[in-house]
Amino acid sequence: MADPTTYRPKPGEIPTDPGVYRFRDSHGRVIYVGKAKSLRPRLSSYFQDITALHPRTATMVTTASSVEWTVVRTEVEALQLEYSWIKEFDPRFNVKYRDDKSYPFLAVTMGEEFPRAQVMRGAKRKGTRYFGPYGHAWAIRETLDLLLRVFPVRTCSSGVFKRAAASGRPCLLGYIDKCSAPCVGRVTPDEHRAIAEDFCDFMAGNTTRFAKRLETRMKEAAAELDFEQAARLRDDIGALTKALEKQAVVLGDATDADVFALADDDLEAAVQVFHVRGGRIRGQRGWVVEKESEDLPSLVEHLLQQVYGDADRDAVPREVLVPTPPADLDAVTEWLSDVRGSAVSVRVPQRGDKRTLMETVRRNAEQSLTRHKVARAGDLTLRSKALQELQDYLGLDDAPLRIECYDVSHVQGTNVVASMVVFEDGLARKSEYRRFIVRGATSGADDGPDADAPVTVDDTAAMREVLTRRFRRYLEDAEGTGDLDLSTGVVSGPSDGAGQSVSGDVSSDESDDGDSGESDDGDSGDDGDARSTSGPIDPETGRPRRFAYPPSLVVVDGGLPQVNAAQAVLDELGIEEVALVGLAKRLEEVWLPRDDHPVILPRTSEGLYLLQRLRDEAHRFAITFHRQRRSKAMTASQLDGIPGLGSSRQKALLRHFGSVKRLRVADVSDIMAVPGFGRSLASAVVNHLAGGAPQEPAVNLTTGEVLE
Repeated sequence: MADPTTYRPKPGEIPTDPGVYRFRDSHGRVIYVGKAKSLRPRLSSYFQDITALHPRTATMVTTASSVEWTVVRTEVEALQLEYSWIKEFDPRFNVKYRDDKSYPFLAVTMGEEFPRAQVMRGAKRKGTRYFGPYGHAWAIRETLDLLLRVFPVRTCSSGVFKRAAASGRPCLLGYIDKCSAPCVGRVTPDEHRAIAEDFCDFMAGNTTRFAKRLETRMKEAAAELDFEQAARLRDDIGALTKALEKQAVVLGDATDADVFALADDDLEAAVQVFHVRGGRIRGQRGWVVEKESEDLPSLVEHLLQQVYGDADRDAVPREVLVPTPPADLDAVTEWLSDVRGSAVSVRVPQRGDKRTLMETVRRNAEQSLTRHKVARAGDLTLRSKALQELQDYLGLDDAPLRIECYDVSHVQGTNVVASMVVFEDGLARKSEYRRFIVRGATSGADDGPDADAPVTVDDTAAMREVLTRRFRRYLEDAEGTGDLDLSTGVVSGPSDGAGQSVSGDVSSDESDDGDSGESDDGDSGDDGDARSTSGPIDPETGRPRRFAYPPSLVVVDGGLPQVNAAQAVLDELGIEEVALVGLAKRLEEVWLPRDDHPVILPRTSEGLYLLQRLRDEAHRFAITFHRQRRSKAMTASQLDGIPGLGSSRQKALLRHFGSVKRLRVADVSDIMAVPGFGRSLASAVVNHLAGGAPQEPAVNLTTGEVLE
């Protein structure tokens, strides 16, 4: 724990202008971002008597080791910069809004030639209009099914659309008049886009004109004695009416508003929002918030930042109703008005229907908080208890706030890979997960002819290699030593800005389950000011280097041999501040380095449960990557990896020669007889097959990193 007086700036050094400030820990990681109308009084408030601070604030200032700030011109600029930095650095002491579910939206892909209506979740895409969110996907499909008879917009996937266009026959929806069948030319692209735009207008709340238009057409058809057409229009009106009945009318037809409410206790708050468009509730969302040291006005302000920070102008309504005004009401109102492009009112409803609706939203928030507490009863306490038990049982100086666990996966020593998973404060930090390709004896800078040869490595050697690469990278990043030029595999002096170093050996490709990848904690973006070059910050880019943060505890999957091998790595690199244990699966024994007897944790211990979750997650992550590599190896062709030889030309060669065996004995002139093959490409094929070895997926031999 740091003493705040050691890094407290002099009062005269702090400006009185609006600005944004950041607290960093001893490793240079941003742990808190805040803004202020005047920086001097706000920052000075953090350095008062520590006993007078909120417990979370006290923990933050004692965890931090430096503070820096950036001056801006206006409070609105400060609000925007604060949001950008929170999104970039994901500081641990800032409020985190965890959505209590992944809400589905009704999306219309207006950016395509033939717009498609479908259910979508996740991040929003450009060129797509979204309606909702809805509580359940089936509610969207039910509404869409009713409206397709009035607005027969395309709903099929690209594959179905292309097959129908190729065959000249529409799908079932086209035959029952629930799709205008643009795939077979029943309507032109412009006509189909007009249908999609009408559908979007109806979903946006402009419902009256469509019902009146259908009613007028029905009466005209009846007057002309076209009773069949009149009956169809009558059914269309019924479908529209039924779709509208599914959305409760709560306010006037012209009301567009988002209604926020929250229920809180000392630790957490549950937030609910109802999206009202055209006087009807179009969707509902909810979050669970760790309050930390923030008061309700600050919570509301940060909530609005995160809800509307990346929103399109259509997503911001004319009114935003909140339970309490945000901390900086004028700046928030001006910012939302800029996003929308017209005036936005942010206020607390005092009476009438809007106040009644606010109470309804608040009751939903209270129920959400109750459900959350029941589902995670004692969770914060149990996590703290688990970390405390590990500290006590393992004899650590402090609770292990960051734990890394390693596992090795292979089949009889082939396709050897390893995984690193990270838990911080007892919770998985999936953005920090990394995957390793174990290269065995070829690991390092060996670029010889056998560098790509299959290697057989036992678990102990693999664990030693992986930990050597990881902690050598930590030492180099922490000390700011030379970085690795990935194109040549040589050290190129000071950092090249990519955050890579000579031991940069980790794959950051995304895995099949989507939980790996680049860290979001400051690896990208520009914060617009000069940053400190101390600690793990790249002096050229000002961004944190990956792997510059040491764990408090390393867990390896295995018994005493694996633990001793790992400890030998730490001793060799001179790392003494990292604790190390191994977890043997058979009896769930915890092994310490060079100790002949394991530590036996009680079966009901929360500390043992945390170690088991770490081990199981590392095993899952490793075996997923191993299966991916093995699958690629099984489907590899001996013709893969030849420059200029794509799949079409590979097929042409195999059709001409019948097999790779016959192709291997062919000469350059024989291959040139195949259409599309010149002398240079034919020579490349002959030279490649002369080696006779299937190509491995592209891997940087120095680092073991999987390359695209």
